Amino acid sequence: MSGRFAAGGQVAIVGYGHSAVQRHAERPLGTLAVETARDAIADAGLTVQDIDGFVGSALFPSSGGHAAEDGVSTVTPAWLAEHLGARPSYVAGFQGVGQLPGSVAMAVNAVASGAADHVLVHRALHNPRARYHDTAVREFGGAQQWTAPQGFFGPLPMIGLAYNEYLQRYGAGREAMAAVLVEARKNGARIPWSYWHGRPLSAEEYLAAPMVNDPISRYDCDIPVDGVAAFVLTSAERARDLPHGPVYVAGYAGSPPGPRRLPLHWPLDDIMAGGAGTARRLWEHAGVKPADIDVPQLYDGFSPFVYFWLEALGYCPVGEAHRFVLDGGIDNDTPGGLPVLSGGGALGGGRMHGVPQMLECYLQLAGRAGERQRRQTTFGLACHSSPHYGGAVVYSALPW
Repeated sequence: MSGRFAAGGQVAIVGYGHSAVQRHAERPLGTLAVETARDAIADAGLTVQDIDGFVGSALFPSSGGHAAEDGVSTVTPAWLAEHLGARPSYVAGFQGVGQLPGSVAMAVNAVASGAADHVLVHRALHNPRARYHDTAVREFGGAQQWTAPQGFFGPLPMIGLAYNEYLQRYGAGREAMAAVLVEARKNGARIPWSYWHGRPLSAEEYLAAPMVNDPISRYDCDIPVDGVAAFVLTSAERARDLPHGPVYVAGYAGSPPGPRRLPLHWPLDDIMAGGAGTARRLWEHAGVKPADIDVPQLYDGFSPFVYFWLEALGYCPVGEAHRFVLDGGIDNDTPGGLPVLSGGGALGGGRMHGVPQMLECYLQLAGRAGERQRRQTTFGLACHSSPHYGGAVVYSALPW
């Protein structure tokens, strides 16, 4: 990837659907996915027969011993196409990390190349009952034999290690992170489909929450949920005839493989060096710079990711994110504040991966955010996962 994206502004989001976000849904994930896909297609002013492309990621994000069953704990693009009764010419699944940016990139490339006219992108998340990351495995082989028996297993130690390094290196305190959680929950509480709708969080509640993997506390983690979101993408030319204002894809970037480490070993230097590369490619691909972004939606599956993205993208110097947020730098309600969690994110909405970020960009740039609508929204940014191990997409309200 070098230079500006040749297909930038040629493909647009034209409709969306979103299920309720619940701790445990009363109906199977596949049922929710079919209903949500139909809602997205209808919202775009299309029919199922118009959809000739299906893209998504079926990653089941649990390190526990839960089985992944199509239509129950995960939903693949092929399963969704079959159960919608569609006859697509293009079906593909993104296999990496950064599921929404990766899926959007595949959908954009399919439309731009002519492989499909109208592509449905979806993400379906399931919360299995019982402990989410517990495992019944008693013996580990491969590289995990050196980490799992010592307790370094699953994402909590992974993020705890990097966050602890950040705290010690830069003298950060938990009071600063409280500002991140208060902001996420404040905004999520305003959104009807959020798991935390109507339930903001105070700094005192955050600081009193129990530790789950020191220094990661309960509220530093997004809550596992059942939920589905779907988006319809088509060409800019076809989008002109559809009911809603299109939101164009200006460019995207994914993170390359990082240095070889033990499983889940994410040193802070790896995160920031990899993140700087992701950001550089993103700005080049989209032809914009950080100051151009009106709706920067940073990923927050774990709260320290907000620090890492702020610094990697260039919104504040390395090591200064904790001071930036403590000084109100991300307050959505303050003039001049960066609205990096205006869509609630994962901490304010539930573990929907990159869906809150992508959806907030679409709603704001399409002028469909209702009472939350911001003025002068031309460019949006939706991030997913860690800066060195995920991806991001730049969206535009204008052809770009």
